[in-house]
Amino acid sequence: MQKPQLYIDGQRVDMFEEVNITITDTLKNVKDVSKVFTEFSQTFSLPASKTNNKIFKHYYNSDIQNGFDARIRATAKIELNSIPYKDGYIKLEGVDLRNNNPHTYRITFFGNTVSLKNLLGDDLLSSLGSVPEGKINLFEEFSKKIDGTDLLYGSTDIETYLTTQVDRTVDGVVYSAPIQVPLLTHSQRLYYESTEDITNTGNVHYNGATGNTKDHGVKFNELKYALKLSVIIKAIEEKYGLNFSSDFFKGGDNSFIDLYMWLHRKKGSVISEDGLVEYPKTVDGWVIDNGDVSDMINSSTFFIVDGLELGGIDRFRLTLTRATTEPYSLSVLRNGVEVYSVSNITATSYMRNLIPYAQAGAEYVVVLTYSNQITFTDIEWSLFWENEDDTFSAFDVFSTGTFDVETEYQFSISQQIPKMKVLDFLTSIFKMFNLVAYIEGDVVVVKDLDTFYANQSTDSPYDITKYIDVNSSTVDSSLPFREVDFSYKGLKTFLAKKHEQLFSEDWGTEEYKGEDSTILSNDIFKIQVPFEHMKFERLLDIDNPSPPTDIQYGYSVDDNQQSYIGQPLIFYMDRKTLSTGRKISFVDVVGTVADEDNVATSHKEISSYYAPANSDLKYSQVEDRQSIHFSPEQDEWELTTTNETLFNNYHKNYISSVFNQSNRLTNVTAYLPLRILLKYTLADRFVIAGKSYKINSIKTDLQSGKSQLELLNDI
Repeated sequence: MQKPQLYIDGQRVDMFEEVNITITDTLKNVKDVSKVFTEFSQTFSLPASKTNNKIFKHYYNSDIQNGFDARIRATAKIELNSIPYKDGYIKLEGVDLRNNNPHTYRITFFGNTVSLKNLLGDDLLSSLGSVPEGKINLFEEFSKKIDGTDLLYGSTDIETYLTTQVDRTVDGVVYSAPIQVPLLTHSQRLYYESTEDITNTGNVHYNGATGNTKDHGVKFNELKYALKLSVIIKAIEEKYGLNFSSDFFKGGDNSFIDLYMWLHRKKGSVISEDGLVEYPKTVDGWVIDNGDVSDMINSSTFFIVDGLELGGIDRFRLTLTRATTEPYSLSVLRNGVEVYSVSNITATSYMRNLIPYAQAGAEYVVVLTYSNQITFTDIEWSLFWENEDDTFSAFDVFSTGTFDVETEYQFSISQQIPKMKVLDFLTSIFKMFNLVAYIEGDVVVVKDLDTFYANQSTDSPYDITKYIDVNSSTVDSSLPFREVDFSYKGLKTFLAKKHEQLFSEDWGTEEYKGEDSTILSNDIFKIQVPFEHMKFERLLDIDNPSPPTDIQYGYSVDDNQQSYIGQPLIFYMDRKTLSTGRKISFVDVVGTVADEDNVATSHKEISSYYAPANSDLKYSQVEDRQSIHFSPEQDEWELTTTNETLFNNYHKNYISSVFNQSNRLTNVTAYLPLRILLKYTLADRFVIAGKSYKINSIKTDLQSGKSQLELLNDI
C-alpha cells in the first residue's frame, strides 16, 4: 500500500483516506500510430477541509475578491510515500455542496506534456511576432536587415536574399541563413532557352542586352521570402517560455535544421492582388505623453501590463490625426492576431474606442496600409477610467508625435507567414519525423522514436517476473490495420498534380502493407500532415539540354496554371553558384516596387541563387540526402531515386515491428515496487520470464500499487 500526496503551488493539500488516483503513461499506442507522446491526466476529488478551503480561497463563495482563478493552471506535483513521482499542474473543475456547505473540490491533474496543448491554444504562427517583455522577438529581428533598417519587399533586398547567404547574430546566438529567398514563383513559369530573344518572358537565360527591348527573366515580385523552421521553434520557446532539448530541434538532426517555410500568405504577389501598389507600415516610436506606466510601451508596440485592473476602464482608444485626406487602411493586432481593421480612411482625424479588445498581458501592434506618402501629426493610444464623481481621467497616453510613412514596402514575417496554428505546426513536425516528447526538469525533451528507444535508463531492463499477477493475462494481436498510409494534405501544385495524373499515385506518399498480403483487417490508417508538398523542376537548356543547367525552381500554381495558395509549403534550400554562360536573368526595376503588368526597366545577370528542393542539396551524394518524401521518389536535381525518406529513416523500424507476424500485445497485471515506479521511462524494457518487452502503456492505481501493463514484444 502506497500513500500519495498532492502539492499545489508548493502547498500540501488534504486528501480523502481512500482516494483513487490512477495515472496512465502511454507512448505509441499500436492502435493509433500517429499519436504523439501524451502524458497522463486524472480527475479526482479533494475534501473541503480548512487547508483546502484556504488553498482554493473558498472558491464556492463568489463574493470573495481576488479569489482563486479557476481559469488558469496551478503548478502541482504528486509524491508517493514522500518521494517525488510526477510533476504537472491542476485545473479546478468545481465545488460540490451539501446542505449549502462545501463538501468536495473537483480537480484534474495534468502531466506537463499535455499542458502544451493548453499553453498554445488556438494561437496562430503569426502570433509569434508578439512576445512577453524581456523576450527576444525573432520575427521582428528578422524583419529587419543587419543594419537594423526595415527589410523591404523590393528588388534590391529580394536580390540580396536570393543570391547571398545572410547570417544574423541575435543576443549572442548566430543564426545561419534564417531568412532567404528561394527561386520559387507564385505565377510566372520559368524556362531556359539560350537562343531566344523575347521581351519579358520567363526565360531566365541572360542575353546581355540592355534597355527594355530584350529584357526577360525572373521578376523580383514573383519571389517571396522563406523562414527556417528552426527559427519558428525558437520563436515558440520565446513566446511561451519553453525550452526544447537539443536532441532534434537544435542541431541534433540536420533533417530538420535545413528546412524552410515559404512566407506565402496569399495568392499571387505580396504587394497587392489588383496591381495597386500598397505599402504596410508598423507604427513605432511610442513615447509617454501623460502617465507613468513606462513599461507599457516599446518602440513599435503598446503593451497592457498584467497587473493593470481593466474593470474600471471607460475608454481604450486609438486616435490618428493628419492634415491631408489620402486614403489609408488601419489594422490592430493583439498578440500577433488581427482584432480590428478598417479600410479607406479619408478623414483627417480618426478615433476608435477599442474596449472589447482590451486585455491584460496583451501586446498591440498598429499597422497602416497606404498608396501615397502620408504625414500624421500624431498617433495616440490612450486609456481612461471613470472617477467616483462620474468624471473621467486620462490614465495613460502614449503618442508618436509627428509620424511619416514612406513609399517603401516594409516586409513583416508576422504578416506574411502562412495561416497555421502553432499547435498544428508542432504536431505536423512530430508526425513527419515520428517524434516523442517528455518533460525532464524544465526541458521539453524531443527525440525521434528510434533514438528514444535507444536511450534506456541505466537500470533497464527491469525484470518484473516476480511482480506479475499470474492469474490474469491476455495475449492479443498487435495489428489492427491492413496498411498505414503516409501523405501530405497539399498535393495540388502544377507538377505534383501532373505526377499524380501520369503515374496514378500521389507525389511523395507511402502506403505500407508489410510483407503479408493476406492480412484479414480491412482498415487503413492514414497519417496526413497539413503541409504542401511541391514537385520542383531542374531546368534544361531547350537549345542544348545536356548537361542540365544548375537552376532548379518551384512553380506555385494549380493544374490550370493559376496562382495557388494551398497549404503551408516547406522545403530544403541550398545556395548554388552558376557557371559562366548559364546564369540567371533577374528582372530589376527602378525603385522598390514594379507593377506586375508593366514592362520592367532593366535586367541583370546573377551568378548565385537559393534552389528549393525536397532533399537536402547541400550533400553532394543522393544517398546522403534526407528527403521529405515519405516514399522513394526521383530526386529532381539528380533524376535518380533517393531512399532517404521520412518513412525509411523515422517510421519503418516501429511500423515494421508492429506488422511482424511474431509481434503480440501482452496485457498483464503487476504490483511494481516504488523503486521501479519512480524510475522507469517509457523507453525502458520490462523482462518477464526471460522475454524482453517494450512498454506500450502503464496504468497505475497509486494507492494500491496495482498496474495494468500493455507490452509489445521487443523484436
